Amino acid sequence: MDIKILCTQWGYKHLPADEFLEKVKSAGYDGVDTWMPENKTERKNFIQLIEQLDLSIVSHQHQATGNNIQAFCKSFEYYLNVALECEPLLINSHSGRDFFTIDEQLAVIDVAENFSAKNNITVAHETHRGRIGFCPGNAAQLFKLRPSMKITADLSHWVCVTESYLENFEKIVDEAINRTMHVHARVGFIEGPQVPDPRLPQWQEALNHFKKWWQNIIENKKANNEALITFTPEFGPPPYMWTGLADNEPLANQWDINLHIKELIKTIFEEGAANKVI
Repeated sequence: MDIKILCTQWGYKHLPADEFLEKVKSAGYDGVDTWMPENKTERKNFIQLIEQLDLSIVSHQHQATGNNIQAFCKSFEYYLNVALECEPLLINSHSGRDFFTIDEQLAVIDVAENFSAKNNITVAHETHRGRIGFCPGNAAQLFKLRPSMKITADLSHWVCVTESYLENFEKIVDEAINRTMHVHARVGFIEGPQVPDPRLPQWQEALNHFKKWWQNIIENKKANNEALITFTPEFGPPPYMWTGLADNEPLANQWDINLHIKELIKTIFEEGAANKVI
């Protein structure tokens, strides 16, 4: 099995696309994890730059909106098509809203499933606060009703929502691991979605939980003879990144932390089951 580690564009939209992508390439990432520009010309240029630099991409859908479920699903399908234009490895989706009824959430999943079948592309629903699958209980309902549902595992959201390291949700976490197609590798803690710096000793307990889950995802994919797993180190900028009270400046460097997580994931992948994190 191969692994591709991608760089988030979240926090770097201020950089010109060519400068950002050159920075990604120079840092040793395999590609990028981002959403497509709304402007068609900008989108075309961005795709050309990715191709020129031989970078892979996981594209996002997060823009869908609508005043009712029919309007939302129409918008959802439109933005899935936009995300498909760059020929991504897969589409990561911020799908629906947490206040949608179960039937409405299932309607969103069905749009994604039909789109996937029609276009031969995986749509992975991110386990994200405010979206469908926002917590283990909600995800368990959806998993039962839609056996083919795939996810992007960002377990920092579940840790934050449940105010736990998911000790009471082991079966659901195992099911989520089985359905994981992509990983957003951020370390959360029981009162927030992002620790200030996972390199510090006071955050090692939180980091160890996430290392265990990431390794279990990798080993699950290996056991199922999957050809590829993709990870994106996804520590974000303020307000996810903690800032100083006096100057509101970030307490750590987002780029450096994500590089650290990139190397950590590579180590976990290379060590494999022989040194499984416990």
